[in-house]
Amino acid sequence: MDTPEGIGIKIYDTTPQDDIESSSLPYHPPSTAVPGQGRKRRAVAKGVQKTLSKTSMLANFLPTGTLLTFEMVLPSIYGNGECSPVSTTMMHVLLGLCSLSCFFFHFTDSFRGPDGKVYYGFVTTKGLAVFKPGLDVEVPKDERYKLGVTDFVHALMSVLVFTAIAFSDHRITDCVFPGHEKAMDEVMESFPLMVGIVCSGLFLVFPNTRYGIGCMAT
Repeated sequence: MDTPEGIGIKIYDTTPQDDIESSSLPYHPPSTAVPGQGRKRRAVAKGVQKTLSKTSMLANFLPTGTLLTFEMVLPSIYGNGECSPVSTTMMHVLLGLCSLSCFFFHFTDSFRGPDGKVYYGFVTTKGLAVFKPGLDVEVPKDERYKLGVTDFVHALMSVLVFTAIAFSDHRITDCVFPGHEKAMDEVMESFPLMVGIVCSGLFLVFPNTRYGIGCMAT
């Protein structure tokens, strides 16, 4: 006896196969990031990296912490990249304070007392004037603690080095010298190298013997 064949119904769907596969994928909402924000961050990071790579040798001539302070404060002043009158004024103040610290710290020196503590002071034509007068420790009267021409050479070179490093940063040149960005880029391609060569030669002729605030003896 023959078994009756089963009756089946086949349903055809008119939806294309590509639509079925795409509809099964999870939905990801479009990104809400600003198109130019990522490029701006990459440009800032590239500028900082380029500045540090060109001026890493020059940083050895600066008091410890001056360049670090400059690089930490500058991003907060620069903000979103707009050079407003307030931000430009604050940049001038930052440049002035960092330059003053580079100049001032090269006129400081220190000595270790019998108690093992280190005492700092300001070098004068008469000797070392300690920051804390009235100490029980005897201040040395050596000739090396007196003010000399070498101190002025080191101070001026330190300010020049900091200027070369600061102006290598496009954030400074864009706000301090608006409209001259291309010319400043051409100048700063070789200026830091020239400053490094000149300062290296002068520091060899006038070696540093001070152990002042943030200054390392070479």
